[in-house]
Amino acid sequence: MASLAACRRAVLAPNAYTRSLTTAPPSATSPPSPPTHFKITLRRSAISLGDRFKATLEALGIHKRNQTVYQKHSSDIAGKILRVKELVEVENVPASAVRNKWEQRQERKAVRGYKVVGSRRNTLMNL
Repeated sequence: MASLAACRRAVLAPNAYTRSLTTAPPSATSPPSPPTHFKITLRRSAISLGDRFKATLEALGIHKRNQTVYQKHSSDIAGKILRVKELVEVENVPASAVRNKWEQRQERKAVRGYKVVGSRRNTLMNL
């Protein structure tokens, strides 16, 4: 028995030949905030589905394909998502990642390729 216990200690004890994963020291920044919202994006159309599926999507606030909405975590929203899980893509996001409709639109816009420095109208008006 003593030899069996010694073998277990030898196997379980760390030695110089074992590898371990090292982690980076904790950063000075605050820890990431926990997810508080669902990011729901409609990926498939509900055209040929019944009215109950369409009503569920409407209750979630989704009206078009590739539209994204943010909903707070709650049991009723989770149930609605499960009802249409084949049609939507869902991510858990923190409150800091929640975007309203205008912010989503601004993120999609391309950067203007030019800058208006002056116009002829302004120079004529100053005469």
